[in-house]
Amino acid sequence: MMISPESYYEMNLKGKPADRIMSTIRGLKQEIGRLKNTMEHPDYGSEPVMRPSEATRLSCTRDYLTRAKLALAEAGVVYKPSQAELKTQEFENNFPFISKIIFSIGGFFGGYESRTVTINGDEICINVEHSLIPTPSNLGEFEIEPLDKEEFMDELSRLYIGEWRCSYRPERFGYSYCDGTQWELEIQFSNGAKPFKCYGDNSYPYNFDKFQELLGIDTTEEPEEEEEQIPDYPVTVF
Repeated sequence: MMISPESYYEMNLKGKPADRIMSTIRGLKQEIGRLKNTMEHPDYGSEPVMRPSEATRLSCTRDYLTRAKLALAEAGVVYKPSQAELKTQEFENNFPFISKIIFSIGGFFGGYESRTVTINGDEICINVEHSLIPTPSNLGEFEIEPLDKEEFMDELSRLYIGEWRCSYRPERFGYSYCDGTQWELEIQFSNGAKPFKCYGDNSYPYNFDKFQELLGIDTTEEPEEEEEQIPDYPVTVF
């Protein structure tokens, strides 16, 4: 069972000195990294998922970390972000200026599919191309339905893409594959910021399927099970 950020504060942070709060922050960051690694492991999903799931625990731990940083500020200490956090913050600063998302995925035998999301004012459209089978069903331009720009951007923000690694490879977990699936992502901004780029070779971010689904890619391999609901407690964004 997960608790709310305020309950976490009352139990673990309230009245604690700054060094103790900083130690808690380090522990929460390590837990977030551990949960991501668990979900990005090639074998993840081969065994029954514990409850609460890693995804639920990750979401809650993010909220705890936000509350802990606020507690540190209340204790009179300015939090110094890591290089990885600075990189994430830069992406978030540029997020409102996203103008184009270019995503490709595929392999040698099945060909590559490329989807380019263009954001122009309040309109969002996708151009879909396939390297082997250019037919009307997979080549063309269409508007995302039923998402409008606000809904699309809201869903995209929940993926924390700014935290994604520059590259994903199975060797990180001691695995190696021949051929398989490769993917690339480039996000361009209208404010002149440097494009965000990352790629993978038979390895993926923990929420990669949700990203593909947002772009209209069907990732279903078998009947879907009902998703676990994340606790609906009030969350204050600081």
